Amino acid sequence: MKIDVVTIFPEYLAPLQLSLLGKAQDQGILDINVHDLRSKAIDNHHAVDDTPYGGGAGMVMLPEIWGQALDPLMNQDSDLIILTPAGKRFDQSMAAKFSQVSHLVFACGRYEGIDDRVRMHYEENNYRVHEVSIGDYVLGGGEVAALVMIEAITRLIPGVLGNPQSLEQESHNDEGYLEYPNFTKPAQWRDLQVPEVLLSGNHKEIEKWRAEQAAERAKKNR
Repeated sequence: MKIDVVTIFPEYLAPLQLSLLGKAQDQGILDINVHDLRSKAIDNHHAVDDTPYGGGAGMVMLPEIWGQALDPLMNQDSDLIILTPAGKRFDQSMAAKFSQVSHLVFACGRYEGIDDRVRMHYEENNYRVHEVSIGDYVLGGGEVAALVMIEAITRLIPGVLGNPQSLEQESHNDEGYLEYPNFTKPAQWRDLQVPEVLLSGNHKEIEKWRAEQAAERAKKNR
């Protein structure tokens, strides 16, 4: 999969080179590139925003600069993801769908967001455009959301995880399902004991216990 991220803070995306994502790029499974939006600015101050038409607080990101940044990246295989609090809420189902595409382009908005004509232009030219939010709250910009989405999406691509079995029983794989609690050594820590059933070696009882615990966790937390 090829991923392009456009942002005014390229250094914010440094974690994309770490851990599993870094290894997947070294192995050629992922091709991730970060692009500096300010490099497309045309004035001496490298401005990327201006005051909103109609008045109001804040600044809006300029459409011409976004067009200059996105045009070289977009093709008919591209899915453009515009990160905005007003977008559709990201979830595991959306992550799975995006993991099946060949090219994702993330547009990291800031301030009061990106001039909506950017979305309109690419939709009208038959590109696949998605407005996405990672939750019902407001962040300083789309960079954090891009990191969240890229990690959730790419870990579903074969070869990214070291052990693909890790995907088989995870929270959110099924609607309403949350993963059971996990334990490791030592068997006792600060007067807390690992549940006896997990030490029993009885796999049938272990699976039953895990299913019960997953249901209880879902009831408690969701």
